[in-house]
Amino acid sequence: MLINHAALAALLFASGATLAQTVKISDGALQGGSEQGVEFFKGIPYAQPPVGDLRWRAPQPVKPWGGVLEAKNYGHDCAQQPFPGDAAPLLNAVTSEDCLVLNVWRPASPAEKALPVMVWIHGGGFVNGGASPAVYDGSEFARQGVIFVSLNYRLGRFGFFAHPALQQDALKGNYGLMDQIAALHWVQRHIADFGGDKNNVTVFGESAGGFSVISLLTTPEAKGLFSKAIIQSGSGRQNITPGLSWQQAQNAGVAFAKRWGIEGEGGQALAALRALPADKLVDGLNMATMNRPDYSGPMIDGRIIRGEPQDTYRSGQFARVPIMIGANDQDIGFAPVVTTLREALAPFDDKRYQTVLPLYQAEGNTPQQVAQTLASDRFMVEPARYVASVFSRAGLPAWHYRFAYVADSMRPEWSGAVHASEIPYVFNTVSARYGQQLSGRDRDMARQVHQYWVNFARAGDPNGEQLPRWLPYQAEKDNLMLFPAGGAADSAQVRDPWEKRLNQVAALADEKS
Repeated sequence: MLINHAALAALLFASGATLAQTVKISDGALQGGSEQGVEFFKGIPYAQPPVGDLRWRAPQPVKPWGGVLEAKNYGHDCAQQPFPGDAAPLLNAVTSEDCLVLNVWRPASPAEKALPVMVWIHGGGFVNGGASPAVYDGSEFARQGVIFVSLNYRLGRFGFFAHPALQQDALKGNYGLMDQIAALHWVQRHIADFGGDKNNVTVFGESAGGFSVISLLTTPEAKGLFSKAIIQSGSGRQNITPGLSWQQAQNAGVAFAKRWGIEGEGGQALAALRALPADKLVDGLNMATMNRPDYSGPMIDGRIIRGEPQDTYRSGQFARVPIMIGANDQDIGFAPVVTTLREALAPFDDKRYQTVLPLYQAEGNTPQQVAQTLASDRFMVEPARYVASVFSRAGLPAWHYRFAYVADSMRPEWSGAVHASEIPYVFNTVSARYGQQLSGRDRDMARQVHQYWVNFARAGDPNGEQLPRWLPYQAEKDNLMLFPAGGAADSAQVRDPWEKRLNQVAALADEKS
């Protein structure tokens, strides 16, 4: 929206914020806001709205605007069916197909030199999420001298869709990942205008955002767009839907088209699909309903996703950059319903079962709890260690962590750190997550974790003053930084306490690959 300066100034004054300095980029001028030593610029278009004939096309360059663009509020998050109970609820439940915007936070005081840049990719199973949740606010990073960028990318069928009519496109299928790459190109072109260093960009994400970072590390389409990466609960061995080919994804697209009476494989069918209202593409799709035959998710397209990540690593075709990677101690995994320990450990043959049984039964868990722990190990925990070992063997620094801290207010409900629970500590936005229930121990852990992430963005090394020493991963030491249940005072580098059982999971993964 082009700006009315008087109205904007009045609104910002009422909210406690003031006007930021106007920033001019090649697309036009931007007017954001300023509050408590941080300037923010929100809802900045990085591509044309992907609507009409641009639905299911690679993102197209922004058309320059005249005047000054108001950039004090978030743009729409991408079209979706919000997920009840989301740990990072959207600021506004009204979402839109017109959503390819990003946000920038920076220190209000000009720096003497270009500042490091961090680019956040949100999670949500590639069907939910956005940049607007309060726990993703970038102010604390800016206060530490980091230019922070968050972005929206197309989700669900808008972002991941295959159909015979799209077969001949050079870039096809994974439109949400194309959006992320387009946003990284935007950073390369424009972040210097905000005081950022385009040669010191750290891309990081959690869950689907972590899977996205893995994809960015393994595609030549993102070459040179970032210099460091952080993967939070992003697996690492396989894509989110292992082995999903273009043909299989195309079958899902054809099934979706038929649901709305659209037949054929040519331009007429594609035109009809592009004419469908956005709510028909959403069609109730979210993290609770995504396993359905007319939706595919990310697929092997041959350009952006060229295969399973572990195969790409083995071929040596990945970005040579420092990384941080890890998972939570009660991370996500999709376990079958079981009644016996043998069922819980069914992936292991009879001989190996006798070896792994005491490793998983050590804490007296029920069969279902054992099954869930194994599912988490296979989906998130062991793959993080695997990726750390790949980078380490390649002579690249890789810092491995495990997050096990639980907010004091959540201890009656959580026996460990569940999926995504580390995010407000990384962002130091724990007050937005826990409010008046926040404890001093929670704050201490947030300050510590946040500082490690900031240090890594600055210099490619998370270590710093008054922080426990954290060495890069070495397979023979199997070392990681443990952020433990006891709090920041107990954080320490340790040999992986789950080493023996993860060795068995790794052997199982290697046999099946």
